[in-house]
Amino acid sequence: MGSGSKLEGTSALPIRRDPYEVLCVSRDSSDQEIKTAYRKLALKYHPDKNTNNPEAAEQFKEVAFSYSILSDPEKRRQYDNAGFEAIDAEGMDMEIDLSNLGTVNTMFAALFSKLGVPIKTTISATVLEEALNGTVTVRPLPVGTSVSGKVEKQCAHFFGVTISEQQAVAGIVVRVTSTAQSKFKLLYFEQDANAGYGLALQEDSEKTGKITSAGMYFLHFQVYRMDSTLNALAMAKDPEAAFFKRLEGLQPCEVSELKAGTHIFAVYGDNFFKTATYTIEALCVGSYEDTTHKLRDIEAQILRKRNELRQFETEYRKALARFQEVTNRYTQEKQSVDELLKQRDSIHSSFTVSKLDNNAVGGSGISNGSSSKTPGEDAESPKEDGGSDGKDKSAKKKWFNLNLKGSASDKKLG
Repeated sequence: MGSGSKLEGTSALPIRRDPYEVLCVSRDSSDQEIKTAYRKLALKYHPDKNTNNPEAAEQFKEVAFSYSILSDPEKRRQYDNAGFEAIDAEGMDMEIDLSNLGTVNTMFAALFSKLGVPIKTTISATVLEEALNGTVTVRPLPVGTSVSGKVEKQCAHFFGVTISEQQAVAGIVVRVTSTAQSKFKLLYFEQDANAGYGLALQEDSEKTGKITSAGMYFLHFQVYRMDSTLNALAMAKDPEAAFFKRLEGLQPCEVSELKAGTHIFAVYGDNFFKTATYTIEALCVGSYEDTTHKLRDIEAQILRKRNELRQFETEYRKALARFQEVTNRYTQEKQSVDELLKQRDSIHSSFTVSKLDNNAVGGSGISNGSSSKTPGEDAESPKEDGGSDGKDKSAKKKWFNLNLKGSASDKKLG
């Protein structure tokens, strides 16, 4: 399938054609029609079949890049609304092939994954090529039984599930669990015209409680799978709005029923370093009719809720914008009121005319803003003494002279 070629396609196409044109489908094509067209073109231009044709290799990259957009409902919607600019702004999901990373890069990838960074891994090209060439070993998995095993990292164990007409009508479920909480992928292959197997579906394991699990459900009605990576990416890009994206990861499965015959499934080891421990089982849902109806009803409710959330998100964002506007005004008004009150206090304080320096000179208390002795009083007293002109001075002098004369006469008389 060449899903690992997405990054190569994004960098190798300076001039990008319309994805619908590349896959030869119309804009109203269904997911299954897009999947079928991609599978046909991928096989036609696959590098293994065109070893000496570099143009075919470029076309294969272009096909893979186009399918990476149209196979993702969110990216397809963005492209339909705004073209490649919306895709470039949003950023393409990164998928890596662990088999080509090397030890150091694999350690970094494992560390980021532990820290919660969403890392999408693709299936090793070696596994896909072996399946395409029909050189894989297929072990039988009878309906109603389970098989346990360990698969090496970036390797796959293939199983053949043979179902009867009655079982095909009732519906089939294939599930894989790991009590060791290993990371793995559950794969479904369809047989092509060259007796090989082409990848049709894949499910990444999810942690549920104390185990990891993945399942595929062929129940004769549209079933959905949850891509948790989309939720993780939404959380990383916009934590506040991530809630509205929680249901966007629910995507329809391309295959909803199986016909009688043998069908090929595989468990792919997706751990970074160690082997993956797993148990795979195939079930006929004839005895799970009530559970089947519940699944159909709950997924219908989820789809309705997703539409409601899309409408509510618009209302929420408008209300949030209004709230931010009001909050900003609140802050501005608060600052304005504080400034007005500060100016008022400053004006009040200007009515106090006494100062610390005057109090220190006057040496007396303050009463109604004035002291008991007016400033400058002591300075004016000398002026009054010296400014009486002849009266005060002559009087004192006459009195002084009289005293002197009287004292002199007294001496004579004596």
